[in-house]
Amino acid sequence: MIVSPEVEAYSEAHTTPLEPGTAALLEEARGALPVPAMLSGPVVGRLLETLVWAGQPKLVVEVGTYAGFSAVMMAAALPPGGRLITCEISEDFAAFARRHIEASPYAERIDLRVAPALDTLATIEDPVDFAFIDADKPGYVDYYEALVPKLSPRGLIAADNTLRGGDVLDGRDVMNEFNDRVMADPRTTSVLLPVRDGVTLIRLTD
Repeated sequence: MIVSPEVEAYSEAHTTPLEPGTAALLEEARGALPVPAMLSGPVVGRLLETLVWAGQPKLVVEVGTYAGFSAVMMAAALPPGGRLITCEISEDFAAFARRHIEASPYAERIDLRVAPALDTLATIEDPVDFAFIDADKPGYVDYYEALVPKLSPRGLIAADNTLRGGDVLDGRDVMNEFNDRVMADPRTTSVLLPVRDGVTLIRLTD
């Protein structure tokens, strides 16, 4: 996490609290899953929800389901008829996420697919209006390259952990390849936000 624990706590305290069901999902995931740091957390969850609410996407694609927290947050803000495809490679994580997705009011909006994400992305033919990348960091460039050609004209990609706790500053972190690739790509325009562990927003260049 790039910001101090005090700043993170203040940000969370000044972010609208989660709904009880989503808060319970996050609390259980922190205790039951092996890497709590992989959870998006309330601030990023609300950011994703707000981006979906503002963009009103018909199709959201998530790379990396983990606990299902971010999928539920985004699905809550989808417009009527909107849908979300979330990609997870781990059967164990998918089982945890599926249980919470099915218990949420948004289960019919969420399509959880257990397979390598690139395989799932290759099957998507409809334009992608919003995408969230939060999976294995060495795979980010490949996920980006698979998603950019599928973006709708006003589509948006959000990539998590792009600051990697500040490790990118020495230029030797795996995320540097992704960050540099995005910056060098004339097809897209991006902004890296120092939110939690870094969230980069990417759109097609006008």
